[in-house]
Amino acid sequence: MGKLRIGTMVWGGNALNVIPQILPHGFESFDVSFWLTTGDTDLRETAKRLHDILAEKDVTISCLSIFGNPLTGIGDSEDTLASWERLIDNAHHFGVDLVTGFTGRLTDRPIDESIPRFKEVFGELSRRAMDKGVRLAFENCDMDGNWKGGDWNIAHNPTAWEMMFNAVPMDNIGLEWEPAHQLVSLMDPIPQLRKWVHKVFHVHGKDATIAWDIVKEYGIHGPKEFVWHRTPGFGDSNWTDIITILRQAGYEGTIDIEGWHDPVYKGDLEMTGQVHALNYLKQCRGGLLIPNPIK
Repeated sequence: MGKLRIGTMVWGGNALNVIPQILPHGFESFDVSFWLTTGDTDLRETAKRLHDILAEKDVTISCLSIFGNPLTGIGDSEDTLASWERLIDNAHHFGVDLVTGFTGRLTDRPIDESIPRFKEVFGELSRRAMDKGVRLAFENCDMDGNWKGGDWNIAHNPTAWEMMFNAVPMDNIGLEWEPAHQLVSLMDPIPQLRKWVHKVFHVHGKDATIAWDIVKEYGIHGPKEFVWHRTPGFGDSNWTDIITILRQAGYEGTIDIEGWHDPVYKGDLEMTGQVHALNYLKQCRGGLLIPNPIK
């Protein structure tokens, strides 16, 4: 509706099996994602078969994603950088111009110490992508890291974003944003989105709930959980406001639900939660598209 589709994430290795099963629920786009590596997936063949599945349906592939640590290339992430390259090179087969994932980081080092390596790796990747008409976007998940240390990603804090975009001042790099990760860090996502919306290339549909009573009584370093990731429609964010900010800024991307995190709507209730989120986000988008009267 009006160039803002609501879809969901699917794992690349299961996409050909899962997408036909969930298409009837009304998903309008799919983020095809890989964990650590694209592995032995034949990307060109996968793209061809997905094209056949979606033929004559008003459904798109929104982006390709790879989640690992491309800055170190060690351990399980040894193929992550090469996977970024493969997805950039094959994006056109899927009909997409966007590849997303974690930035990576120097393991257990402060964020500022990762910036030179980020500049080296993504300076080259952004040029490779620019030559192919592809944009790159970084998810804002901290993956249990913080400013001083972590294993996966530096792109979870606005100060880091400023450093990243100053280090690689390319128009084709931006953010894969969602409110959940900001709420987990007790940030207010609304003013943040309003400030950074010009750099938002993709939105993940994931929310969070903060138990402020626990925060006020026990703080954030005690044994009690104080925040949970949620499927949209069950969390604290005002998605009507989020969509309004996106549309006011001319955003023409998608909101793709990132499932598998809700503490209630999981397991046998996973797709129940995702379809609820799909319909909820469509309502926040404005409901049905109603044509204006002909003058």
